[in-house]
Amino acid sequence: MKIAISAESTIDLPKNLLAEFDIHTVPFTILLGDQVEKDGEVTPETMFAYTDKTGVLPKTSAVNTYQYEEHFKKLFEEGYEAIIHFSLSSGISSAYANACSVASKLKNVYVIDTKSLSTGIALQAIYGRRLADAGKDPETIDKLCEERKKNCQASFSLESVNYLYKGGRCSALAMIGANLLHLKPEIYVHSDDGKMYPGRKLRGPMLKVINTYIDDVFAKYPAFDPYIAFTTFSSAPEEVVEAVKKRLYDKGFKRVEATFAGGTISSHCGPHCLGILYYADGEQKLD
Repeated sequence: MKIAISAESTIDLPKNLLAEFDIHTVPFTILLGDQVEKDGEVTPETMFAYTDKTGVLPKTSAVNTYQYEEHFKKLFEEGYEAIIHFSLSSGISSAYANACSVASKLKNVYVIDTKSLSTGIALQAIYGRRLADAGKDPETIDKLCEERKKNCQASFSLESVNYLYKGGRCSALAMIGANLLHLKPEIYVHSDDGKMYPGRKLRGPMLKVINTYIDDVFAKYPAFDPYIAFTTFSSAPEEVVEAVKKRLYDKGFKRVEATFAGGTISSHCGPHCLGILYYADGEQKLD
């Protein structure tokens, strides 16, 4: 059975990895004032420049039901017989509800609320692709991915809370206090409700903060599936990214991919946000 693996653009994978894992995406919409852009086609730098100039965040719009209808229809027309769609956390966006609304009117479309974001979605979609390639049927893939999503570790280290404040996810008092003390918070996505919660608040240059953050993550989630890990960032010096990749390889990951956060994710986290994402449940067998 030919099974399509699908996600929104908030999966934050570059075109070469989307092609490698045969993942099909449908984009969020980004508004820079009167300028309409597709998520994945506008760079984080463009969005940060817009916010610096205007003092406001770009507006992001979830995929609507019409866009899902067209997306799923196109996949069926391409010869796919079933679709497993991995959606941005329902705790963050209305995308999941919109996808479910459309899927309920179609046959063989399964929608998974990943309770995650960015390459946390990618981890789950890649797992779905591996299961499909191993010959699993759609119902089994849906079941196994639903069961495993609670073990998807997604977290980030932020340079500043300014963008969270502008997006309504941080109080003015917390924003002022963090800025005065030059605090750089850790952010964890909880798999129970798919929402973001703060961890420790760190100080210091980016590389020092990132190394402490990595120590904290592995202290919380020491088990990991070595198949693949991601380090995903809105912006970061090359030496920081390479240092993070080395640390993950040294931990024992077989593959580490560094990816840019797309426009939707970057608009909420701001510059110099960097995260590590992996399955925190040990090595998994597909049979």
